Amino acid sequence: MKKIAILASGSGSNAENIANYFKGSDYAQVSFIIANNPQAYVLERAKKLGIEAAVVSKAEFMEAEGVIAMLRERDIDFVVLAGFLLLVPQKLIAAYPGRIVNIHPALLPKHGGKGMYGDRVHKAVVESGDTESGITIHIIDEHYDKGTTCFQAKCPVLSTDTPDDVAAKVHALEYEHFPRVIDEILHNLD
Repeated sequence: MKKIAILASGSGSNAENIANYFKGSDYAQVSFIIANNPQAYVLERAKKLGIEAAVVSKAEFMEAEGVIAMLRERDIDFVVLAGFLLLVPQKLIAAYPGRIVNIHPALLPKHGGKGMYGDRVHKAVVESGDTESGITIHIIDEHYDKGTTCFQAKCPVLSTDTPDDVAAKVHALEYEHFPRVIDEILHNLD
């Protein structure tokens, strides 16, 4: 059984979607959730789903050794960033090489980098006049929104679309594709 940890900073809707996708699977399961924000709603979702959760401060996360120890104590095989806003430190990347995946709410390399998350991304897409947006799922490296792209899915952006309209289309793509792509990546690790 592959054990997945999810790192999240906010609501946790993607975390819940991923956990539900693997619920009942004999191959993989979400067994741990880490939040860097003690007020993050993802902690409430974890409780409702019966998944162990922990909160780590930014300083603890950036130091990394405590987080690595938590993951290893739980035999975590794979780490998923789902709305996690901190840059992952090199020590953690080295502890899980090729085994940390992130989703970005745009078609990288466009609209990525430090500070580009959530509604900021959708606003940038609309303001730039892009005719399409989407999601990028990638194995992370030590830079924001770089790494190796595993999958992209696109949606049209109409001239009448607001950032909220784009967000709704992108969220639909996230929910449809993120769990399935994680599943594929896990199978390819074997």
